[in-house]
This record gives sequence, structure tokens and C-alpha cells, in this order.
Amino acid sequence: MGPGWRAASAALVGGSVAIFGGLRRAALALPRPDAVRSRPNRVWRWRNLLVSFAHSVLAGLWALFSLWHSPELLSDIQDGYSISGHLLVCFSSGYFIHDSLDIIFNHQSRSSWEYLVHHAMAISAFVSLIITGRFLVAAMMLLLVEVSNIFLTVRMLLKMSNVPSPALYEANKYVNLVMYFIFRLAPQSYLTWYFLRYVEVQGQGAFLTANLLLLDAMILMYFSRLLRSDFFPSLRKGSAGRDVDGEKFLID
Repeated sequence: MGPGWRAASAALVGGSVAIFGGLRRAALALPRPDAVRSRPNRVWRWRNLLVSFAHSVLAGLWALFSLWHSPELLSDIQDGYSISGHLLVCFSSGYFIHDSLDIIFNHQSRSSWEYLVHHAMAISAFVSLIITGRFLVAAMMLLLVEVSNIFLTVRMLLKMSNVPSPALYEANKYVNLVMYFIFRLAPQSYLTWYFLRYVEVQGQGAFLTANLLLLDAMILMYFSRLLRSDFFPSLRKGSAGRDVDGEKFLID
């Protein structure tokens, strides 16, 4: 891609950062549950999760619609291209940059370091896609995970707010598990198989394959945490009395 297109892409990423900054400020004006207001460290986490929820809804449905509308892209994961997919990658890059800055500037790096690692991987991979124009379809498939993240974020918001309706949490728990398999584990497994079998392990291909394998490990770790927390609580260890107000991650 030429310098002009790269400059336009950089402007789109910057615009996305600004959009999520605006959403973060708007989230400050939204009402908060008593369980959040009464514990100051939860205020940042609640607001951060609301912005994350907005990104998951927008990016997840965007990726799903783009691939549904242009299924032929799936036959060319390395070199397939669509303007919608390119815009989506720029949009999500802006979110990951914004969220990283939000974590750092609010002194949450220690409790949310795993997110910083994930975001660094995503940003570096997406920047390489924007520059080369290759593997865009792989990024669109990976962003299907945001459909799963909708229900994962709802789960965390419900836990933080001490929702009075256990039935709501229970229903979301099972929907979240199904979405995890369909939109997180399945695309990730397919892409891992595809990269290991068909992508040349050098240059950008090697970089993206390494990123993908590291992401595999993170996803399996989060999945084990989810199962222990929601389905096998007796297997949890060392969590009694833990104060997780400042922790953004799925550990409780």
C-alpha cells in the first residue's frame, strides 16, 4: 500500500482512539450500581468495562457482518482484502491503543498487565496488516472473538454490580460458554491450524504465527479460569478473601 493510504489509515486509527476517549468520558455520566460506587477502585474498572463492551458490540458485529456479506474472503486468508475489513482493523487498533493508555495512565498496569501484553500483541500485528495489506482476513476472523466478549463483559459487569437476579447471571453463564466455543475457540483453532500448515514461517508470517501461538496459550488459560469460576468453583485455589477491586481480568 502506498504512503497516502498508510497515512489515511494512521488517521483512522487516531480517530478511533479519540472516539473511545469520548466514550470513556460519556461513561462517567452513566449511573453506577451501589456496589461500584461504594468501592472507589471499582469505579475505574466499571467505566473501563463499559468502553470494552461498546467495542465488543461494534467490532464483533462488524466482523460477523463483513465475513457474512463477503464469504469469498475466507478462501484467501493471506491476501483477501475488503475496505470494510481494513476499516475494522483500524477501528480496533484504536481501541487497543486507547485501552492500553487508560490502563497505564490510571495506574492499573500491575493488576492488568495481561491486558497490556495482549494489546501490545494485537497492536503490533494489526499495524503490520495495515502496512502490508496481507492477512487482513485472519484479523477479521480473530475479531469474531468480540462477539464472545460481549457476554464475557456482561458477566464481569454483573459480578461487579452484585446483580440481585441470580437467574440473569446463570443464563448469561451458559450463553457465554457457548459463545466462547463458537467465536473464540473455533476461529482461533482454525487459524492456528492454517498458519502452521500453509503460512511460510519467515518475515511477517513468522511474526504473526508466534503471536497466534502466544494468544492460544492466553485463551486456554482464560478458559480454564472461566470453567473453574463458573462451573467448578470447588477447584479454585487461593482466592478466598482476595480483593479484586482493581483487577480487570477474569480471575474470580
